[in-house]
Amino acid sequence: MQLKKMAAGAIATVSIISMLGACSSAAKGVTDTKKDKGLDVIGTNIKYDPNHLVNNGKPITLEYWTWSDSGVDPVYQLSKDYSKIYPNVTIKIKKQTWEDYWTKLPLQLKGKNGPAVFNVHNSYDSVIRPYAADYDIDKAQLDADYPTAAAHEDDKGKVKYIDSVINTGNIYYNKTMWAEAGLTDADIPTTWDEFVTVAKKLTKFDGSKMTQAGFNINGGAYSAIYQGLNYQKGELLFDSTGKKANYNNKATKENMQFLKDLYEKDKVGSADFGNEYSDSFGQGQTAMVYAWGWLEGTMKDKYPDIDYGVFATPTFSKDTPFAYDRYNGESTPGINKNQSKEQQAVAQDFVKYLLANDDYVRKSVEGLNSFPAKANLQNDPEILKSPVMQAIQPRVSRLIWPGPAPATVETSGKVAFENVMHNGMSIDEAVKEGQSTMDKDMKGSNFMSAESKYEFYDEHK
Repeated sequence: MQLKKMAAGAIATVSIISMLGACSSAAKGVTDTKKDKGLDVIGTNIKYDPNHLVNNGKPITLEYWTWSDSGVDPVYQLSKDYSKIYPNVTIKIKKQTWEDYWTKLPLQLKGKNGPAVFNVHNSYDSVIRPYAADYDIDKAQLDADYPTAAAHEDDKGKVKYIDSVINTGNIYYNKTMWAEAGLTDADIPTTWDEFVTVAKKLTKFDGSKMTQAGFNINGGAYSAIYQGLNYQKGELLFDSTGKKANYNNKATKENMQFLKDLYEKDKVGSADFGNEYSDSFGQGQTAMVYAWGWLEGTMKDKYPDIDYGVFATPTFSKDTPFAYDRYNGESTPGINKNQSKEQQAVAQDFVKYLLANDDYVRKSVEGLNSFPAKANLQNDPEILKSPVMQAIQPRVSRLIWPGPAPATVETSGKVAFENVMHNGMSIDEAVKEGQSTMDKDMKGSNFMSAESKYEFYDEHK
């Protein structure tokens, strides 16, 4: 965001306090009397005019809770920017560990002294939803700026948070191994048949012993990739009610057989070749893996010497599938509906400032290595310099969000695959058992799938 013509009087104080920091000037009673900040209106569809007083210019302190560091959570910096404009506002940031956060936050939100603004992870939707206020933002403007917002809207078109950025699975490949196999960019596969051909060229043996896997899904990869493969074949993760898992079906069985054949028929990997696919890739033992954007952080921290590239996950044919894969989003902040009217009013103003502000999304892209959910940034040249962003961009409208799916959809799927690959169970039996476990785990759940909100939902089988 470019806030031009910044008036000197508007920059009275930077008032952000970390949980270890001391009180700042806002706590001393800084009053803002300058309504006209001399600043430009920002935003594409959601407009934010900074030329107003917040809380009538009277001093006010809000708490923002998060589990993330400043390098990941853009609210740290945007809080500073906001307080430069409104010196009467202090935004006090309290960071918790992930475990403590989800223990303490619901308890705090029940009362009247909880944080006015808080970081959201959509997997905890049911925990925070009873205490989160609806955003006071026009639905048409919200949908125009953030196309995935519709998946978070209730029957009245209201949201309590939306996606700032989104991510999905891609194929990560070792460039050194790629070159050694005589492969070039022209060999990047777009179909699974082409992928198998490439994977074979990337696999090495010493006699009967595999020394380099062409592709590895050991550990947790199956639980993510099977969902994308099912979507490619037009199969939903949940049934027509939206409340029950849809795992025991023809597509699941076909896709599990396909993955099993990669190991046992095509011999491009092995269930005994490394316990965890990401470590095997980082240790230079595996040429290709399917992973989401988090892998780049792992590679940077643990395996910085591996030269790797990224390409979009192949599909079963050249035709456009029902969906290329599932996506998930990193969420915008929630607003505590049990806080005072004054606190909520400032929180609503701050959230609108974030959503109108391109810098908020840009910092989310950078910190979370994820694709912008904001429409006007999805073709941004700087953002698209990243290989991950390049892989996601052409497919973004054909990615589907199933909603904050219960963990059993992944954990039970993982167990089913392990039963087939390690325990000799038939695919039919393993899939049937996986469905049974999902049914048991979801019994009594208030989960409702968001799949019906997908733009191309009517194309599914």
